[in-house]
Amino acid sequence: MPDHTAPLDLLLLPTWLVPVEPAGVVLQQHALGIRDGRIVLLAPREQALRHPAKEVRELPGCLLAPGLVNAHGHAAMTLFRGMADDLPLNSWLHEHIWPAEARWVDEAFVRDGTELAIAEQLLGGITCMADMYFYPEIASQVVHRSGIRAQLSIPVLDFPIPGARDADEALRKGLHLFDDLRQHPRISVAFGPHAPYSVSDDKLENLRMLAEELDAGIHMHVHETAAEIEQALGLHGERPLTRLHRLGLLGPRFQAVHMTQVSDDDIELLVQNNCSVIHCPESNLKLASGFCPVQRLWQAGVNVAIGTDGAASNNNLDLLGELHTAALLAKAVAGNASALDAHRALRMATLNGARALGLDAQIGSLEPGKLADLVAFDLSGLSQQPIYDPVSQLLYTSNRSCVRHVWVGGKLLLDDRRLTRMDEQQLAATARSWGEKIATR
Repeated sequence: MPDHTAPLDLLLLPTWLVPVEPAGVVLQQHALGIRDGRIVLLAPREQALRHPAKEVRELPGCLLAPGLVNAHGHAAMTLFRGMADDLPLNSWLHEHIWPAEARWVDEAFVRDGTELAIAEQLLGGITCMADMYFYPEIASQVVHRSGIRAQLSIPVLDFPIPGARDADEALRKGLHLFDDLRQHPRISVAFGPHAPYSVSDDKLENLRMLAEELDAGIHMHVHETAAEIEQALGLHGERPLTRLHRLGLLGPRFQAVHMTQVSDDDIELLVQNNCSVIHCPESNLKLASGFCPVQRLWQAGVNVAIGTDGAASNNNLDLLGELHTAALLAKAVAGNASALDAHRALRMATLNGARALGLDAQIGSLEPGKLADLVAFDLSGLSQQPIYDPVSQLLYTSNRSCVRHVWVGGKLLLDDRRLTRMDEQQLAATARSWGEKIATR
């Protein structure tokens, strides 16, 4: 049992505190206390200062919020950042990315690329990431050392992939990883069938049974392009989401990534099965894949989270920038200036992301009992003044350079924009070395 009389490990005193739940609330002159990696106190400043604390940290001009949740990415692909830019999805994927992966992706590539991606994400206020890539066992080692929180997906495709000769081997390795990480405090494992067009019915049905048995998430690219829909209708006589529903994959654990092509029937299926949608606005824009109808989904009651996708198609892992784009895009797509206001956008990157990954009981909002995954945004800059609504200012005038401090489970991973566990200079040198090698072969 926790000792409620023990001193706080850390007491934080920001100018603004945004708990996310309840929605739309901004607390001023409040403090947050942490003990044993969890939030144990949320109270007015003067009341909080009466509690003994091992460390008290003033955060003047800062907004304290839940750590950002990047609900979809391909971390190791950061080493392909800027390669084959300005091409449509099919050409980019089939003619450039997949051949490059076949040539370069091995354990060292995944280790170095994932490390680079985690550092970039921590610098941008991301405390939890959903990663979908090859060699998840190697990624897990990097995640473990870094201190970040993560959902790692077991890749499943119909053809051989780096690290697995076929889907059966991928699943065998994945189940071993699942067992190894079952008790890990920061890492969960999900199944990651690539897309409806790249995984056959029998493999999907097998995966569904495993996911049900293990209570694991299913993370999948779905309805990313209009061509995907057309191809599915030609081959199967039904839309991909309808096929997935027929196979029994849809449910609260299902994470549908992209969803740029959405009909009324699709929305009905998402609502009926309590699925989550993961919106990747900048990647979709850059590849001209289409527009996810965020406002329609939100109004229907679908849980919408947000992801950066990989740096190979974005080209950064800046979730705050992603939120800015998402808020503006939602208004344009809906033809409604009130669509996806700043507070709901922030919720999309915090509590909604946590819910999509099955972590909303632990993270995503600043509530006593939850894990202390936190980010302090500095809103003291000249271009951010004056401040009427700090959340609006965060979304519309700020960028990731305003991230000052990051905690995961109460552990400080970014201190005044300095990574505490990772060497930025070494990471940059390693990335440059990979770039030189890939560019000359």
